[in-house]
Amino acid sequence: MLHVTNLQKTYDTGDEALRGVTTSVEGSETVAMIGPSGAGKSTFIRCVNRLTEPSGGEIDLDGTELTALDDDDLRAARRDIGMIFQEYNLIERLTVMENVLSGRLGYVSAWQAFRRSFPPADIERAYGILEQVGLDEMADKRVDELSGGQRQRVGIARAVIQEPKILLVDEPTSSLDPETSDTVMRLLTDIAADRSIPVLINIHEVNLALEHADRIVGLHDGELVFEGTPDDLDEAALDRVYRGADIPDTTTDGEGSTETDDQEVPLTTTGSTAGGV
Repeated sequence: MLHVTNLQKTYDTGDEALRGVTTSVEGSETVAMIGPSGAGKSTFIRCVNRLTEPSGGEIDLDGTELTALDDDDLRAARRDIGMIFQEYNLIERLTVMENVLSGRLGYVSAWQAFRRSFPPADIERAYGILEQVGLDEMADKRVDELSGGQRQRVGIARAVIQEPKILLVDEPTSSLDPETSDTVMRLLTDIAADRSIPVLINIHEVNLALEHADRIVGLHDGELVFEGTPDDLDEAALDRVYRGADIPDTTTDGEGSTETDDQEVPLTTTGSTAGGV
């Protein structure tokens, strides 16, 4: 269970990326975080695992206050946080299996890590997870031979084998075609349900959030402006997320009638078609 209270991030330039965001992720729910570019979505996720240091606020993961940890304790706590990156962050020259098992590096000695020597139980677990993500027949294949969608699934398997308390996912579909994007999102929600791991996904494609998420959180200019179910995300809520809460919902024409300002909201997937399954 993740509880974030009054999370703030101000850079040395004075730019405020997060302005007191409070939210939670718990149970086996999938939470999608939406908002325009620059809203603070990626900063929020990176602050949770302290890849970016927050300027203020509290981040509590199952009773552990992450912002209070020193380097050694933070290293141990990160074993409980599975991170899935937009650019995969895989070791291209290694096999699928070797990349997946790297998710267990925090549980073995430095010598075992250097030799990439893992207990049989970890290897057996890795094969089971690869089967779940549909890559069991590619365990010995080098990652640089895979498609974008396959690489993303390797990244998911690597995060899951950590046995984390939460999965943080940063724009998992940004470079994938629509069909593969749907497959990846469905896989993430299935993992959340099957393994009782809450999932927080930073995503640009609102249609995917509406279809797959249990709950949606909307950021605008570093502030939380929406939190609710997909059914709650109506046009007024989308206005707040993508146009800002202080911008009027309507404009007045020359004859006194009102018209809706039809600023585009990214409801459709716009990823490249190069990243097939």
